Amino acid sequence: MKRVEPAHPDANPAIVWLGFIAMCVGMFMAILDVQVVATSLPTIQSALGIDPDQMSWIQTAYLIAEVVAIPLTGLLTRLLTMRWLFVTAIGLFVAASAGCAASSSFGELVTWRVLQGFSGGTLIPSVFSAVFILFPNERQALATTIAGVLAVLAPTVGPIVGGWLTETYSWHWLFLINIPPGIASAILAARFLPRQAVDPSELRHLDGLSLLLMATALTSLELSLKEAPTSGWTSAYVLSLLAICLASGGIFIARSLRRRRPIVDLGNFADRNFLVGSTLSFVLGIGLFGSVYLMPVFLAFVRGHDALEIGMTMLVTGIAQLVTAPVAVALEKRMDARLLSAIGFALFAIGVGMSAFQDPRSDYDAMFWPQIVRGVAIMFCLLPPTRLALGTLPPDRIPDASGLFNLMRNLGGAIGIALIDTIIYTRSEPLGQNLWARLQAGDLGTAAFVGAPAEIVSRHSGSFDADATAMLDPLVQTAASVQAINEAWLVVAILTGCALLCIPFAKRPALT
Repeated sequence: MKRVEPAHPDANPAIVWLGFIAMCVGMFMAILDVQVVATSLPTIQSALGIDPDQMSWIQTAYLIAEVVAIPLTGLLTRLLTMRWLFVTAIGLFVAASAGCAASSSFGELVTWRVLQGFSGGTLIPSVFSAVFILFPNERQALATTIAGVLAVLAPTVGPIVGGWLTETYSWHWLFLINIPPGIASAILAARFLPRQAVDPSELRHLDGLSLLLMATALTSLELSLKEAPTSGWTSAYVLSLLAICLASGGIFIARSLRRRRPIVDLGNFADRNFLVGSTLSFVLGIGLFGSVYLMPVFLAFVRGHDALEIGMTMLVTGIAQLVTAPVAVALEKRMDARLLSAIGFALFAIGVGMSAFQDPRSDYDAMFWPQIVRGVAIMFCLLPPTRLALGTLPPDRIPDASGLFNLMRNLGGAIGIALIDTIIYTRSEPLGQNLWARLQAGDLGTAAFVGAPAEIVSRHSGSFDADATAMLDPLVQTAASVQAINEAWLVVAILTGCALLCIPFAKRPALT
């Protein structure tokens, strides 16, 4: 695929920007959808009479379809062209959103969520492909910033939007809000994005077996990551899924590397900068998805806040990244992308680590500065690595590469959340036992952390009586959960910091 030209070469460049902004709006709605639905799952469960153990499939169905669709973006772009792929995908996303809102049963809702996830999954890499296909070098930093701000702002504002819609209107509006902006972005994209001829001959080269193997590998990986924290990583079910993932994934990789026109060009990983950029994207997924997951867990289960209150607290990160975005654009044009990436990941690791010292009474004030640091760092973790990964590739390789680059971030997020859940599930009980032992030894520092009355613990030795145990037990359980959450924050911070190790292996890209 050669570098495409604007739909109207003699027109003002604003025409191309209008088409790109339309793509960004569609991408924003697709990312936002995951978060707004997550905050209102109990409401949907009650309204449709869904069994509690099936409720998570409303999200899982979307995420599995999304992660399968993301690496197919290159193939679909070659088949449909960038313009018609986006218009088709956003059209299907709008139709699926309407179907979700009209669903009256669990099966119907999950079916629409699969279509919604698959169509939404192609929107994110399409936007990042467009940055390097549509714009000259001097405009790519600004375009990446617009796309990046929306991509990371959506998970931040999602809880507040979801909570407000559910409390003010009904759960149906979680899906209905996608329809007006989706239709508008489809019309604008069809009008203003560059025009190319559709190439149906691409279907003749479609490797159906590779497609099946890839879908099997990604689906089994997502399912294993979902089940491992509760069922155990060594359970027969999880090990079976991981074995299927490894077998199908291994065959897919071997088959793809041998084919002249694979459905996903894994040869992009041979480019050193793309490999480093994708590694950074994977680590960012762990930190970004992990932090957006850990904050609502703490605020809901420890502090007892509702979705709207959680959203208001998490809005700090979004405001910080919006304020930082112009600075990131200016610096990205003048400084080495490797140095900016190192600064970004170092700051992000510090911001994550600052959250590892919470106690059961931590709230907005205690979370303010860690969010500021993370919000400032996010744009430096997104813009320079995107340039490292995609900025030096020829235009014909960018759609495939963008799909892989974004897939790595999603996989990092899935693995990060599975790791966090594992820490919380497995560490809470031993941490609680340790807290009991220290309280029984009369440790006033532990009493202060737990929130236990000092007069009960002071000068105490041995087991507590029944009344004291009944009073202390919920406090200890909550404090143990907080310590487990703190350990999860610390692990995520360490993993985020490890990204610094791969940055020196990248070659310096040209400045914009």
